[in-house]
Amino acid sequence: MRPAAGEGGPPGTILRPVWLSPTPGQIVENMSENSKLVVVVGSVRAERFGPVVTSWFVDQASKHGGFDVEVLDLADFDIPLALPAASPKHAGDSYPRPAGLAALTALLEAADAFVLVTPEYNHSYPASLKAAIDWHFTQWVAKPVAFVSYGGAAGGRHAVLHLENVLTELHAVTIRDGLAFPNYFVNWDAGQPTDPAAAGYATTLLDQLAWWAAALRKARAENPYPG
Repeated sequence: MRPAAGEGGPPGTILRPVWLSPTPGQIVENMSENSKLVVVVGSVRAERFGPVVTSWFVDQASKHGGFDVEVLDLADFDIPLALPAASPKHAGDSYPRPAGLAALTALLEAADAFVLVTPEYNHSYPASLKAAIDWHFTQWVAKPVAFVSYGGAAGGRHAVLHLENVLTELHAVTIRDGLAFPNYFVNWDAGQPTDPAAAGYATTLLDQLAWWAAALRKARAENPYPG
């Protein structure tokens, strides 16, 4: 059995898929030839830690230089839990989404790649993130998704495992290497992870995500995805 990425490394950070971001709708880089990366803040909980993790990760993505980065904070949207009877897969552009989701849908549609920043609630991910995913289908298809998670002893890895299953069903490509921050409440200080290896793990995530984003963007442009 292949060990989880990052096992045996410095304490405090485990290399696994994950996501993050700071200011909603903030464009961090603006290089037209780069792939467009949308970083989703998945928690809308009161006093959430997600924006802290996101801000740090977006800084890493900006230094990486391989993406135009934009932050999508789910707390900025009223995302209903009740869905229409029609499937977004089959309804396509005619899917009846609330007008308040238009900006969210547009960001997902324009993205070449995603990073989902998620906590772990009861061994899974937040309902806010599931609702945002379920209101869409084609926006995820044939695009790479990486994960940045945080939580207790497991660092949010249970949430990521569940998300990998969900995104695979939507024909997205999940990136194996990512970031998980166990016991984040004692392993962060002044908005920074205390593990000095964290930035290197972020670079690994971004390198792999950039490769997949470029490859899949080219493939989508040349030949419609058969799904």
